[in-house]
Amino acid sequence: MKKNIESTIEELVQPIVDARNIEIVDIEYVKEAGQFYLRIYLEKEGGITLDDCAEVSRELNPILDEKDPIKDNYFLEVCSPGLDRPLKKEKDFIRYAGYDVEIKLYKPLNGTKQLEGELIGLTEDKKIKVVIDNNEVEFDKKDIALIKLAVKF
Repeated sequence: MKKNIESTIEELVQPIVDARNIEIVDIEYVKEAGQFYLRIYLEKEGGITLDDCAEVSRELNPILDEKDPIKDNYFLEVCSPGLDRPLKKEKDFIRYAGYDVEIKLYKPLNGTKQLEGELIGLTEDKKIKVVIDNNEVEFDKKDIALIKLAVKF
């Protein structure tokens, strides 16, 4: 059901963001502390602004009211994915090649589930390639619980 809601919302919001040269990074429908949240994460060349998020939200609200794809009461949040954004789509792994990433695995590799390295990109067979401690390592996407940009100060 959750995936159906997220894909339905993506279909509704896609024309709105396309008209503004904005990209959908992720859509999540989650329950937190007893409340449902529909979060739409956006990005664009040069960075997403608060005004961009507000415009998309204002245009999307009446469409959501009319189509009513979610029967529960929920809060709509249209926002930036942030500096430490998770990488999910193939184009993320291409766009952020050369960036440092933090990886959390489902099962330990060499005794640890948390790794950090430089993202190289995707292999031809869609494995995620990262340099960790001067060694190239390839991961199947299904083995990664979370991969996100590392924030360094």
